[in-house]
Amino acid sequence: MTFPSTTENIAVCARLASASIGKHRILHGIGLDLAPGRWVAVVGPNGAGKSTLLRVLAGLLPCEGRVDLLGRALHDWPSRQRAARLAWLGQAEAGSDDLLAWDVAMLGRLPHRAWLAAPGPADHAAVEQALHATQAWELRGRRLGELSGGERQRVLLARALAVQAPVLLMDEPLAHLDPPHQADWIAVVRALAAGGALVVSVLHELGVALQADELVIVREGRVTHHGACASPDTHRALRAAFDDRVAVHPVAGQWVALPRVPELTASPPPARPEPSHAD
Repeated sequence: MTFPSTTENIAVCARLASASIGKHRILHGIGLDLAPGRWVAVVGPNGAGKSTLLRVLAGLLPCEGRVDLLGRALHDWPSRQRAARLAWLGQAEAGSDDLLAWDVAMLGRLPHRAWLAAPGPADHAAVEQALHATQAWELRGRRLGELSGGERQRVLLARALAVQAPVLLMDEPLAHLDPPHQADWIAVVRALAAGGALVVSVLHELGVALQADELVIVREGRVTHHGACASPDTHRALRAAFDDRVAVHPVAGQWVALPRVPELTASPPPARPEPSHAD
């Protein structure tokens, strides 16, 4: 599926003075321009504000500032039209355990149907395509509550893909996925980006993140770097964000990030006192 280009070739534009959760200010002075046809990975240390940033971009968290979607203020979009253009997958997404996997994936088609209208051929085709893409087709007749964590995540991914939105935001989409299914996910997002979609994913798996087109690095609520994953500047910024506790190396034609384990200096055992000998 291909997607039209947007005004000035920017799919999502954010100019944020701040964003808070309760009384705690999380984000500070964010400026981002994200183009269509790109896979953008968001990384940073724990508590840096990555998930908060993604929720603001999705319109799920208020902010001081502005987010534009496809050249129009996010909150100016009617809800159904916005839902058809921006798909969302959050952390630990809830779902009714009694629903069949097919019905869960079909929820992604709601923005494309009139209220209470039955799914049509296009909806069925989109859901079938999404379930095949996430290797969840064989799960379609099983209830969500019967699935393992990884199987459940693949069905929820299918729900997001079934929207067929030009912008897809995903927070930790690789949770519970084993390496082969992570590879399947990478293939899916690359195909989406090649078709013109913007895919933005918060990832803890730095090795996977470095396979994206662009890296957005967040630390202490600020974007400290936004650049190409292959750029030496990006690698330096990544190391700095993690206090030089990661190292970036080329392996088998791609970049990987490996943890740097600090050397532990063992303290010598305390000296044993010399035995005393009575005369």
